[in-house]
Amino acid sequence: MGDAPTPDPQQAPKPSSATPGRPGLVAFHVLAKPIGPVCNLDCQYCFYLHKTRFFPEGERYRMSDEVLERFVRSYIESQDAPEVNFAWQGGEPTLLGVDFFRRAVALQRDFAPPGKTVQNAFQTNGILLDDEWCAFFKEHDFLVGLSLDGPREIHDKYRVDKHGAPTFEKVMAALRLLQKHQVRVNSLTCVNRYSGSRGAEVYRFLRDEAGFEHLQFIPVVEQVAFETNAPGVRGKWGQIPFCPSKMVSVPTFPTFPGRDPRLLVTPWTVLPEQFGRFLCAVFDEWVRHDVGRVFVQHLEVALALVLGLPSPLCVFARACGQALAIEHDGTLFSCDHFVYPEYRLGNVKEQGLREMAQSAFQRSFGLDKSAKLPGTCRRCEFLALCFGECPKNRLLFGPGGEAGLNYLCPGLKIYFAHVTPVLAAMARELRAGRPAGNVMLALREAEEAKAGRAGGALLRGAKRHPAGARGKRRPR
Repeated sequence: MGDAPTPDPQQAPKPSSATPGRPGLVAFHVLAKPIGPVCNLDCQYCFYLHKTRFFPEGERYRMSDEVLERFVRSYIESQDAPEVNFAWQGGEPTLLGVDFFRRAVALQRDFAPPGKTVQNAFQTNGILLDDEWCAFFKEHDFLVGLSLDGPREIHDKYRVDKHGAPTFEKVMAALRLLQKHQVRVNSLTCVNRYSGSRGAEVYRFLRDEAGFEHLQFIPVVEQVAFETNAPGVRGKWGQIPFCPSKMVSVPTFPTFPGRDPRLLVTPWTVLPEQFGRFLCAVFDEWVRHDVGRVFVQHLEVALALVLGLPSPLCVFARACGQALAIEHDGTLFSCDHFVYPEYRLGNVKEQGLREMAQSAFQRSFGLDKSAKLPGTCRRCEFLALCFGECPKNRLLFGPGGEAGLNYLCPGLKIYFAHVTPVLAAMARELRAGRPAGNVMLALREAEEAKAGRAGGALLRGAKRHPAGARGKRRPR
């Protein structure tokens, strides 16, 4: 399962139609799926394998040379930013073979004008990686995201091949191969109901045994009818036409206050409180040992927001709509979690990417993230850290019966309440020109003193909700 637009949050553009510091200039991100939903694994929780039903029987599921050229050219031409970031995902993109991506790199060279650089990110399950693949990644400085859910028992619970066989050993072999070739590699870890109570264990494995320094944790949240029902649309495809300016106000499977939210979701979906405590466990380990050495996407994003910076991750941004997805046939969708007919924007064979990304439909899609927030979210003390998270997860009714509450809300509140006091202390250190890692010593001193007298000075005064405070330094 590939879930993130790119394996590294620092690779993704800010969630805004304007390039930071240069108002009015366009920069958006397109996640490319050149083999569509085809994969050599059969992960039970995958949200994308069922997309084959969108295409006619006998579909080849391979981006043609014509579509590849049009995509590369249009994507580069559409960006006003000096750096263009390509992200390749699937399905499993290695099924295309390395020569496909050699052609992509050659086209990028041909179409990139002087002064504009091109970067590539590549999300893979690692099963087909060999020395040729790794040498290619190294030669062209690809950033590789490797899907690894944790130790053997956790990883093999859901990540199996087409015969139901475990994949942990093959993924670890791929990781060692990437490391041998000195390829930049990050982890992508899906947090599900089986692993959701084992945050510290998963983090320590990824850090100590796998050797990752950049980690992403993706919550698995899938409504029970995700294979047939688009987020925010009732009934089967086409039953209720979607219009962003007239969003259907009743979710597909509404859960009223007091009703068990597990009725909405698949059995492998992480429970809300589980995910919150998972992130807390990761934070507790990270903040005591690894600040400045290990980079965890959720924690980096939260610190950026505490500093008053824009979110580098769309799910925690005020608006969305700047992270789109293109299928193997050239069809562009609003987001890779919204690859449904209702969210089709057009095809690169007929329109430019910039035109589709700036369409009224897509602009409304992005602004609706904030416009459709229920009142309980608008009154929440953590609004500026969350902004309602991802719209695809807004499956619940709020306490007043208002639609649009995020399924993960209870867990996110646990997480934000736990981390923001310490993040506030880190933010103060950064603003003062000191390392954020000072908080590690302060915590150790505070814990040793038990009463917090020695190291507590750094932590005292941290507000429970410091979001919105201004600062110019990026978190490191």
